[in-house]
Amino acid sequence: MPRTSSKQINTAFGPRRIFTALGLTAALGLGAAALLGDSETGQAAEPQTKVMLNGEAVPVYFNDGDSFRVLGGPYKDAKARLSGYNTLESYGAVHRWGGWTTKELYVIAKMATYNGRDGVWECTTDGKTDTYGRILVWCPKLAEDQVRKGYAHVMSIDDNPGDATLIAAQQDAIAAHRGIWAHGVPEFILTSIHSKEEDVDGKGTYNRLVSSADGHSVKWRHSDRYRECDDVCQYEYSVDGAVIDQLLTAAKADAALSPYLTGLSDADARTVLYDFAKWRHINRKIVEDKREDLKALLQGWADGGRFGTQSKREGACMLHVPFERRFGGGKAECLK
Repeated sequence: MPRTSSKQINTAFGPRRIFTALGLTAALGLGAAALLGDSETGQAAEPQTKVMLNGEAVPVYFNDGDSFRVLGGPYKDAKARLSGYNTLESYGAVHRWGGWTTKELYVIAKMATYNGRDGVWECTTDGKTDTYGRILVWCPKLAEDQVRKGYAHVMSIDDNPGDATLIAAQQDAIAAHRGIWAHGVPEFILTSIHSKEEDVDGKGTYNRLVSSADGHSVKWRHSDRYRECDDVCQYEYSVDGAVIDQLLTAAKADAALSPYLTGLSDADARTVLYDFAKWRHINRKIVEDKREDLKALLQGWADGGRFGTQSKREGACMLHVPFERRFGGGKAECLK
C-alpha cells in the first residue's frame, strides 16, 4: 500500500559521503556543484557524444543516463530510450531508500548522465518506439558499464527478467556496494510514479516497481492523486511462513480464490500468497489480466487479519515533484 505525506524531506548533501559511496576520487575533477547539473549552474552548450548507431558514427546529446537525442545521421532529431536498464530520475520526482537522501540519489542520477557522455558507445536500433515515441536503442557496453558502476539498475518492462549479462553486473555492483547500492538494497525499486489525473486515456494509473534481483517489472495500479511533495513509498510487510502454509490449504478450498490457483503447484501457489502478504502485489505465477481481481480478494483477507499480525517498513520511495519544480529548476519547498 502506498504511503503519501507532505512531510519535509531531509535533503542535506554531504560531498564526502557521496564521493565515498561512489568510489570517486579527486582526480575525477567534479565538484559538488557540477554534480548538480547544468540547470543549477547555468545552461552551457549541449555536450555531444559520439555513438556508433547501426554502424554509423553520429553525434548525440545525453540528457540523462538512459536516453539521448540524436543530432545527426538517419535518425537525426529522434529521441532515444536506451533499453535493458534504467537510471534514477533527474527530472521531476526524486528517489529515496535506505540511508540515502533524495539529493544524494539525484546526484547519482546526474553521475549516470556524465558517464554516458564519457565514451564512444556501439548501439543498434530497428526504429521501433516506446509509448513516448522514443526510438528504442540497445547499447550493450554502455548498459553494462552503467549497471556495473552502480549508476543504473537492470530493467525490463514486463514479467521477463533482464539481460543475463546485466543481471550479473548488477549482482557485482550490489556485492561491492557501488553507487545506488551503497546505502541499501530494496527488493523493488520504485522507478516512476503517476498521479490519477495523468490517466488521460482511461486505461488506469500505475507506478512501476522493478526487481533488484532480476529486473522484471511490476505495475502498482492505483487511483491516488499525488500533491507536490507527497512521499510515495512501497511497503514491505513481515510474513509468518506458518500462517502462509495454513492459508494455502484454505485458499485451495475457497470457491472464490481456488480458480486463480488452478494449475499451479503447491509451491507456486504458496509464492503467490507469500508475495502478496509481503508486497501487496500479485506475482508472475498469475497471468496479468487476472492479477487485479485476485489482489482484491487477497486484500480482503489482509483487511480481515487472515495474514496474522504484520509489521511494515518502508521499501523504496519517491517524492512527487512536478518537472518544473525539480532539483535544478524552481525547487519545490521539500527540495530546498
